[in-house]
Amino acid sequence: MARKLKTYQTSLGFFDLALAAPSMKAALEAWGADSNLFHQGAAQESHDPDVIAATMAKPGVVLRRPVGSEGSFKEDAELPTELGGGGPAKAARKRKGHKAKKPSSRPVDKAAERKAASDYEREQRRRAIERAKEEAVRQKDRERRQRAVDKAQTALDKAGREHAKRVAALQAEIEAIEKKARAEDTGWEEKRERLEAALRRARD
Repeated sequence: MARKLKTYQTSLGFFDLALAAPSMKAALEAWGADSNLFHQGAAQESHDPDVIAATMAKPGVVLRRPVGSEGSFKEDAELPTELGGGGPAKAARKRKGHKAKKPSSRPVDKAAERKAASDYEREQRRRAIERAKEEAVRQKDRERRQRAVDKAQTALDKAGREHAKRVAALQAEIEAIEKKARAEDTGWEEKRERLEAALRRARD
């Protein structure tokens, strides 16, 4: 059974944000908040009938409007035209005005609530599918990069083994030559001693 949705509102950066969600936790996740804005007093449930109507029309979608403004919430809101022009007091007065609004006295439309909750769950499923598709693309990209890394590593390892083999062969040749050189030196010393002894005898 679909959970009843509530409208939550906060301000982040240059925008006021509003969202129809089943819980504060779901709202924080949708806003991408890394702290509990509700506990900090930076977010609250909205009772503004216009804001509720806008969010219930697009449940699960984060709606925006320029921070401190009284305009309607939209998916693609423009940046504020006055960045700091009204000053903190003006923005504070407007935020205070939001809190001062009384809950709507309109009769509760149960069918609309059920539809909004159903739309929210459908939107969540759609987003989950999109995230799964994006993750599949990222996974394929990671696998492709890993194959390239494995291929390069294999080529490097093969070249390293071939180099080590050639170095070992050269080392063996060097050792063989050194052995022949030592044998040549030994033979020469023996031959030189015999020849020098013969030379001494000839002189005597």
